[in-house]
Amino acid sequence: MESDEPLIYRVGTFFYVIGGGAFVLFVVSDFAEQADFDFLFMALVMIGIGWMIRRSKAPPPSAGRFAWWRKTVDEQKKKRQSKQDAKKK
Repeated sequence: MESDEPLIYRVGTFFYVIGGGAFVLFVVSDFAEQADFDFLFMALVMIGIGWMIRRSKAPPPSAGRFAWWRKTVDEQKKKRQSKQDAKKK
């Protein structure tokens, strides 16, 4: 299975998964009425590390899915502006 994601991006995802697992352990310990806050803090730290690693990746280029929508909105704004300019004169 080929993937275009760099290794560092996958490491960030790994930290997300580990943080999510630690959070689940915290919730389970809370249901057992023996809340272990170490799991909560570990989850917050791991998710924070994963977020910092994953945000360092450059965002993907625009796919142009909504280009027609933006074009339509821009045309409507121009028409509205030209009507307002015509009223002022």
